Amino acid sequence: MNKPLAAALRPETLDDVCGQQHLLSKNSVFRRAIENGTIRNMIFYGPSGVGKTTVASIIAKMADKRLFKLNGTQSSTRDIKDIIAQVNTLGAENGILLYLDEIQYLNKKQQQSLLEVLEDGSVTLIASTTENPYFAIFNAILSRSTIFEFKPLQPEDIRTGIEKAVAKYNRGNNTQIALTEKAADVLAYGCGGDMRKSYNALELLIAAAGYSEKAVIDEAMAKQVSQRSANRFDNSGDEHYNLLSALQKSIRGSDADAALHYLARLLEGDGMLPAIRRLLIIACEDIGLAYPQAISVTKACCDIALQTGMPEARIPLSDAVILLATAPKSNSGEAAIDAATQVVKRGGFGDVPAHLKDGTNPTNNGGYRYPHSYPNHWVAQQYLPDNIKDHVYYNYGENRTEQAAKAYWDKIKNK
Repeated sequence: MNKPLAAALRPETLDDVCGQQHLLSKNSVFRRAIENGTIRNMIFYGPSGVGKTTVASIIAKMADKRLFKLNGTQSSTRDIKDIIAQVNTLGAENGILLYLDEIQYLNKKQQQSLLEVLEDGSVTLIASTTENPYFAIFNAILSRSTIFEFKPLQPEDIRTGIEKAVAKYNRGNNTQIALTEKAADVLAYGCGGDMRKSYNALELLIAAAGYSEKAVIDEAMAKQVSQRSANRFDNSGDEHYNLLSALQKSIRGSDADAALHYLARLLEGDGMLPAIRRLLIIACEDIGLAYPQAISVTKACCDIALQTGMPEARIPLSDAVILLATAPKSNSGEAAIDAATQVVKRGGFGDVPAHLKDGTNPTNNGGYRYPHSYPNHWVAQQYLPDNIKDHVYYNYGENRTEQAAKAYWDKIKNK
């Protein structure tokens, strides 16, 4: 083959694209606008291998505009200016369509160079990015564009694409390569929703089959090219934070099964350390004073995981996740410190009461009363500065542990 299989088998019409039906179904606003010739500045956001470049290429063919393609990893400001110079020339009398792949790699100055031509409509931009556009793309570009999110493909979408690819390859090369049902399943579930990854695996399998007229690609062969490929994980990308966020929200929502699912994805993607950091915070933030022992148990489980490493680390981390998900919940500690911080930030602080100041300084003799010298180790006295002495930051949670503490202190303080 003269070019990669992924490029050779790229769909040529919107109907041929697998997945992204929220954008490409017959009645979707996106598709109807495209088919009606309404092409405006667009930003395609989503992970790799889900059809962003394919859809952009199809739209470009449908548009009655001169097409230019740039990649943000290689393009310079000069490249952009050379394209802008083509505006209003004979070859671009209907305007220019610029497809800019990986736009997040352009710096602010390079992105700004497009603003004038985007504003007057002489250049229409279709840009793609794998990173969150609200962080990666200059705001002035965002305000002139519509963002469309491309989602990871489902296994059934990948399977359809693989089967079409094999059929198209056989037609174009006069071969009869067969892909077994189980092999198709392995590829469909083993590429993490990335069609390009499945095509690359298929290309390797076809090569291994020897390009013979009646080769068979079976399950065992497919497994050899699909190992550990099903998980998307990037220690600094959106998916990293999405998985950690989903882990915490599942634990907070007391769904142990969902929490274990996201833990497994993190561990399969070599994300053990980020998972540990998040579990330690969850224990304090979401369980906290409702079950204080959970903090110690989680710390112990995380320490064991660090000392043993993977794959054994999955066991103590699983214990921690299940404990946290099934434990009673309280965020009263977080709410209390946040309330206190807000008052301090607004200038709500004053001189420390005289009786609380350091007693080693002879000028600080304010009559401090030592609580341990009184019944129940408590005595009424002021602790907050005078100007905020009546502020309340901590409110007892409704769980049994905090309510028991409240009942105890209500009894002591009201005696």
